[in-house]
Amino acid sequence: MPNWLKKRADLSPHRIALSFEKEEISFKQLFEGSQRVATVLYRMGISKKSRVALLGRNHIDSVFVFHALLQLGTEIVMLNNKLTVAELAYQIQDSNSECIISDNKFMEKVRSFKPILIDSILTEANRMDEIDAPILDEFEMNRTATIMYTSGTTGQPKGVMQTFGNHWWSAVGSVLNLGLREEDCWLCTVPIFHISGLSILFRSLFYGMKVLLHERFHEEKANEAIFQQGVTIASVVTSMLNRMLLEMGKQTYPSTFRCMLLGGGPAPLTVLETCKQKGIPVYQTYGMTETSSQIVTLPPEYSLAKLGSAGKPLFPCSIKIMNDEVEAVHGEAGEIAVKGPNVTKGYLFKEEATLKSVKDGWFLTGDIGYLDSEGFLYVLDRRSDLIISGGENIYPAEIENVLMQHSAIYEAGVTGIEDEIWGQTPVGFVVLHEGKKISSEELELFCRGKLAAYKVPKCFYFVNELPRNASNKLMRRNLRQLMDKGGSVD
Repeated sequence: MPNWLKKRADLSPHRIALSFEKEEISFKQLFEGSQRVATVLYRMGISKKSRVALLGRNHIDSVFVFHALLQLGTEIVMLNNKLTVAELAYQIQDSNSECIISDNKFMEKVRSFKPILIDSILTEANRMDEIDAPILDEFEMNRTATIMYTSGTTGQPKGVMQTFGNHWWSAVGSVLNLGLREEDCWLCTVPIFHISGLSILFRSLFYGMKVLLHERFHEEKANEAIFQQGVTIASVVTSMLNRMLLEMGKQTYPSTFRCMLLGGGPAPLTVLETCKQKGIPVYQTYGMTETSSQIVTLPPEYSLAKLGSAGKPLFPCSIKIMNDEVEAVHGEAGEIAVKGPNVTKGYLFKEEATLKSVKDGWFLTGDIGYLDSEGFLYVLDRRSDLIISGGENIYPAEIENVLMQHSAIYEAGVTGIEDEIWGQTPVGFVVLHEGKKISSEELELFCRGKLAAYKVPKCFYFVNELPRNASNKLMRRNLRQLMDKGGSVD
């Protein structure tokens, strides 16, 4: 397929591609600027044969660098800027990235990796007189474009390979569901290192659509963008939508706003009812890094009638529920399996994990759910014990593995509890070795050195034993019962 940005710059050179703070750039300016950046990177030795880790933020400079790497055909490892040094180190080394390009803001985290700084790249690009980077004329659809790390239920992070074809079909599935209007403008306050944010940048190229990029989410600014800056579509999670509803008070959005794309789990009834009263069209979705964004979506006309449902699969996609390799009947819970051209081809350097997850073209999500008689999906457990905090996926096993590294801890379990602000937050349950003592404060400090802040348990319960089944497997669902039994918090 023709180079996406080059093609869009040719078709719609003067359309606004990106608006950031007080700056607006056209598709032509984005392409030409990315060419200059690509030339700088190429002269540094980065090429189609490279794999590069990118540690950026929601900033116009990060977008230029991302597109420059895409122009060169470089595989891009999208790093989560909330991770600790240890977590970043694992992903950089596991992906076998030859270098890291970082925003100056994260220099302290990556100093030891000797990063190439985005500011330096942009400064050099602005002085560029001659452009000689070998920009790709075409993209190979089965070639890996981006790699995003996600944690499995074992707690071991895995690099999800997302091809050019995955991103293309993800955008096609979305537009066949939501439609496209000439005046469309997508608000992106979700991180572009996540598939939720990155998919918006890709849709911009394919649709010829303006993206309004915010560095971080702030409810007042998000509402202002909808009320005053022509935003017609926004991507949010429940905690964000809650804050926007509270901030707007009795106001209602203009009729030009046509889609609130809601991820991160089903929305509470009170939120949906408020949105219905205000005429806010909420599209609830189900998706993951492995599906390159949404794969199932519930349109607003079903938001109350099908309360708790994620909807039906997008046009290019299929879904089924499996129980011991047998397809479940309607209403029967089992593992959610998905299929479509937007689904990953596998995990980087992890053939065994790929073979375990991909069966006859179907991707086994590890999530538990069921289909009702009309084919609407209901998700019961997100990857069994997944904690979703402010839209961030937190896997208990990863935290447990960190806790078990402490010499005072015999065993550990982690689960999520409800939180009014974040939706959920993790809490830890630990059994100490006989004769050992440690405080909650010490455990929190220990975790902060190894985990991103949002993964650190809100509190710790010191218990005599953890709930296990007959196979001696930890039953995380039963951990909350220990809180009711008066387990010590210190």
